[in-house]
Amino acid sequence: MTGPRLADCVNETCPWSGKPVQADSLTRYRGRVVGFCNPGCRDKFDAATQAFDTLIDGARQDKSDG
Repeated sequence: MTGPRLADCVNETCPWSGKPVQADSLTRYRGRVVGFCNPGCRDKFDAATQAFDTLIDGARQDKSDG
């Protein structure tokens, strides 16, 4: 499997800094490629989305249990 490609990126600027995205700072989210200006911004996004996905999934589980 190949990694995300800059050509497939849904954004041209980093959502954290507003700087142009870089090919070494891409990630996949909800099936799409999202770009960032550096790996630190990418990693911050990955951590934030994982935390929210965990919270949302937990809330869904709680509703289905009750």
